[in-house]
Amino acid sequence: MKIVIINYGAGNIQSLKFAIQRLGYEAVLSKDEEEIRNADKVIFPGVGEASSAMKMLEATGLDKVIPTLKQPVLGICLGMQLMCNYCEEGDTQGLRIFDCDVVKFDTREKVPQIGWNQIENLKSDLFKGIKEKEYMYLVHSFYVPLNIEAIATTNYGINYASALQEKNFFGVQFHPEKSSKAGAQILKNFLEL
Repeated sequence: MKIVIINYGAGNIQSLKFAIQRLGYEAVLSKDEEEIRNADKVIFPGVGEASSAMKMLEATGLDKVIPTLKQPVLGICLGMQLMCNYCEEGDTQGLRIFDCDVVKFDTREKVPQIGWNQIENLKSDLFKGIKEKEYMYLVHSFYVPLNIEAIATTNYGINYASALQEKNFFGVQFHPEKSSKAGAQILKNFLEL
């Protein structure tokens, strides 16, 4: 199986690569369009600020490539957010894969949300073998409000969508590569879709 982690300069890619190796698979880091198109599975990570990350995607032309992919694609953290229509952070137009926007937390809770929180209302094969209210590791100041594409939710002052799915595209706000055994199971589930 050919697994490509999109390497566009805004991802926490080494820990993700190691997490995939621990599952017995090898992943290639690439920003090459042909290599990405020919992959069996594509992972789109993201760490940092939305408008800067989108500029890096645009510089490589990957902003045009990613929405046209036909194989399973998993966006992680900022990767998921960039797959949405729009992100308030940096007034950023997204890839328009998920029909929702990303907004800043406006709660009495501490922002950014950093640490372990529960996921629930699990609705996808991505969560096979994962129990309701399992803990995942999150670091973010912006979130996706509840919507029809939500396949998991989390509460942090408000309930929000912590995972999304639209056809072959999946997104998770949490970091499965940093979320212990349950996170590893989610990565394994994605690779076995």
